[in-house]
Amino acid sequence: MSLRSALKSRIAETLASNEQVQNIEERSDASKNVGCKAVASLPVRTRGKVAGVLRSVVLRPREGVPTTEAELFDGSGALDLVWLGRRTIDGIEPGRRIRVEGMVCDVDGRRTMFNPRYELRPRPGE
Repeated sequence: MSLRSALKSRIAETLASNEQVQNIEERSDASKNVGCKAVASLPVRTRGKVAGVLRSVVLRPREGVPTTEAELFDGSGALDLVWLGRRTIDGIEPGRRIRVEGMVCDVDGRRTMFNPRYELRPRPGE
């Protein structure tokens, strides 16, 4: 790397917002998971595997059925996770790192996985 490009990179890092830095860190962490794709590059109507951090988890009944919904963020975008018939799931909580696999759907313009397989990952420092 040339001195000029190193300097440009350092200036960009210094001027980056906290959100941009977190996005870069999440994307870097998610890319370490073998076989996982970036949320932004997931095609709909195909099976996909993604890793990231849960930004929110809510209980939201759908047509009278208890439903746990979570938003996974990997630095490139967000993926909605929906577990039908579940009020709570041990370990599924905001801030938790997770790897999921399932069919990617488009629900109201948002990438969504229903009842994905999941693997809880250690939190930083664990």
